[in-house]
Amino acid sequence: MDLALRIGEVVLSSGAGTADATATILAVTAAGGLRGCEVDITFTSIAISYQAAPDVAPETHMRVVRYRGQDFSRLTDVDRLVRRLASGEVTPEDAGRELARLVSAGPPFPRWSSVLAWGVMAGGATLLLGGGWLITLVAVLTAVVIELSNRWFNRQRLPAFYQQVAGAFVATAVALILYAIHAPVKPSLVVAAGIILLLAGIALTGAVQDAITGYYVTAAARSLEAMLLTGGIIAGVSLGITLGIKLGLPVAIEAQTIQLANLPIMVGSGALMAVAFAYASYAPLRSLLPIALVGAAGSLVFTVMARAEFGPAWSTAAAAFIVGLGGYSLGRRSGVPPLVVVVSGTVPLLPGLTIYKGLYELMGLGNLIGIVSLATAVAIGVALASGVILGEYVAQPIRREARRLEDRLAGPRLVGPRRPIRRRIQRPSHNTRRRRRTTS
Repeated sequence: MDLALRIGEVVLSSGAGTADATATILAVTAAGGLRGCEVDITFTSIAISYQAAPDVAPETHMRVVRYRGQDFSRLTDVDRLVRRLASGEVTPEDAGRELARLVSAGPPFPRWSSVLAWGVMAGGATLLLGGGWLITLVAVLTAVVIELSNRWFNRQRLPAFYQQVAGAFVATAVALILYAIHAPVKPSLVVAAGIILLLAGIALTGAVQDAITGYYVTAAARSLEAMLLTGGIIAGVSLGITLGIKLGLPVAIEAQTIQLANLPIMVGSGALMAVAFAYASYAPLRSLLPIALVGAAGSLVFTVMARAEFGPAWSTAAAAFIVGLGGYSLGRRSGVPPLVVVVSGTVPLLPGLTIYKGLYELMGLGNLIGIVSLATAVAIGVALASGVILGEYVAQPIRREARRLEDRLAGPRLVGPRRPIRRRIQRPSHNTRRRRRTTS
């Protein structure tokens, strides 16, 4: 039970849905010989209850989930360990020792390369939005500064909300400086890239997955966390916009038009953003190629549908559906949880420019149409998460011999095994039993 709790903590803190964490915990307890365990997850804690017999009081263990972060390398290793444990390749004792080694191990890549990858992701965002090489370089440097400052704030135990405010304000301040010196670039793209950088760490997919699969308590908690962190971004950007207006530096939004002639650049930028985010989150190197393919496919579908005037929400939903559809198959084939591929593939679809547009219209121009733009950003976020989950439902094969665990949870597995593999007990043959009776 302790092993199941520690594994569940790693899975839940990595952004996996409650259904995935529950299925993983039950797989571990089943592999250890505990049948009929009850699991209760409240987003910040995990509890397991087991009753050995009807006339015996149940035994309950609980573990608090304190750390939350995106370490795809650790999530992949733990997922592989659970599969080996469920198939009987390792014993629970050996699995406990290996889990302690995985949790205490450092990141597989140097930390400076992760910081640089965040900068590359922001640069890819500016290319995706139609920026040139100069604004791309500025976005890379700004993202590096934001990431370094947020890591310092994290070491000082500053709450994530204030980190979001500080990061968004830094991006807006850089845009104000570019506007003040009359740089030949689009300053608003720096803000949009910064917003995408900060939005990438918000686990919106897990919130929608919990709501769809019936875990409403954790869905409400995840949604509140996503709203709070997004509110920090809005607060930082609005503070920068207000300061710019006071100084006579209104950083307006330049008109963005989608041209099919720029399709190769947009598709390549989407793949670059997905790969950079995955590398920054310490995803295994073998998963980078599938992530690039999924990111490019999502950007391609979004660009084509947006050009056909399907609207931003439906275009995002269709692109997210393709990401979920391809992420499940490619993730399993590359030996990583589909969550790693799916979350990375949705990064190019985040509504960074839409959020800034709504804030500028509301704060800078005093136009209530900004509320419509912000509502559009919310619709894009919901469409993004729900499209991914629908793609997972379609991609996951439905088999008649599915175990009762999968039927009861009724949700696609983004992390962990589809069902626990029961160990077969070697029974003596008929001749062996006859010889035993004869001997006795």
